[in-house]
Amino acid sequence: MVKKTVVLLVVIGVIMGVCTAIFSENKDEKRINSAQYSQGKFHNSVHFDSMSLTKMPAILARYITEKRVDVEPKKAIPLQKITSEILAALPDDQMTVFRLGHSSFLLKANGKYWLIDPVFSERASPFSFIGPKRFHQPPITIESLPNIEGVIISHNHYDHLDKSATNALANKVNRFLVPLGVGNELLDWGVDQSQILEFDWWESTIISGIEFTFAPTQHFSGRGLTDGNETLWGSWAIKDSRADDQKNRQENSQIDDHQSIFYSGDSGYFAGFKEIGERLGPFDLTIIETGAYDKDWPDVHMTPEQSLQAHIDVGGKKMLPAHNGTFDLAFHAWYEPLVKITELAQNNNVDLITPIVGEPVNIKTSQSNIAWWEGLNE
Repeated sequence: MVKKTVVLLVVIGVIMGVCTAIFSENKDEKRINSAQYSQGKFHNSVHFDSMSLTKMPAILARYITEKRVDVEPKKAIPLQKITSEILAALPDDQMTVFRLGHSSFLLKANGKYWLIDPVFSERASPFSFIGPKRFHQPPITIESLPNIEGVIISHNHYDHLDKSATNALANKVNRFLVPLGVGNELLDWGVDQSQILEFDWWESTIISGIEFTFAPTQHFSGRGLTDGNETLWGSWAIKDSRADDQKNRQENSQIDDHQSIFYSGDSGYFAGFKEIGERLGPFDLTIIETGAYDKDWPDVHMTPEQSLQAHIDVGGKKMLPAHNGTFDLAFHAWYEPLVKITELAQNNNVDLITPIVGEPVNIKTSQSNIAWWEGLNE
């Protein structure tokens, strides 16, 4: 009973925080001029009935009464430690990614290191003592990370934007690439203005030979009771821009002109994925949200079937399912997204990659697809 009460407190705090639309007066010029911003908040491209306080009683009733199966693994999740020796041995002319857990990734590209939605805290929660707790530790500590060229943020939910990790990383990160409005949060946390680059949908920048484009998703934002949808949300297209430089291409024949990654962030399935594919695709690797879906929030998270379709829509070659395996954020069994997406990929001839936490993934070479989650609840 105590555990259910704690869960209820967290659910109430987090869901109310991300769904309440009481907005502050801090409206910077770029934000208010965004096509996505009106009446004090950001909006999706298509209107839908989002989660609201009127839906809370039914959702909370489910948390109390619904019988759940395999909420977390009974055995330790396999993990490969990331060492400085492993990082130093990686090729500089090819992109390599490491899954750190949930939707957090370490990327090496053009000899530089990048972090995607880095969450290192024990809980994805506004509280340090209650809330969704990690199933496993990160495969590398913040202290052991090399110098980071940049941190890429998709939106400000607690399982994607970690305040304590941001503060710990600030002294070893050159810049933070964030959605509109999130920069104000980082400033409040003590990050220097010179380190922050904010993006609206379809805006791009090139840093160290890599082009980053912030693209739409269908989601929402918020971290407390007074900031619902005050900051933008989105996905990222990450491409090696050196292929567009004719001089570099002539001087270095080893440059691969098709190195690209699409990171979906969080999203419900929507027509925007096809537009992303048309404007920014194809992609060698897609990192697609595949988890934390439910019938009570179908517009803001995808089922595995929709995740697979999103991968196809953006023109992905290989698919790496994310947003699973680290935190309990929905009603399904913790391994269900991985089981379902594996079967769907096999039936649709999609090249699926399911690395263990900490395993390097070279986006241009073949990769084993091991069902590492099997047997962990026996």
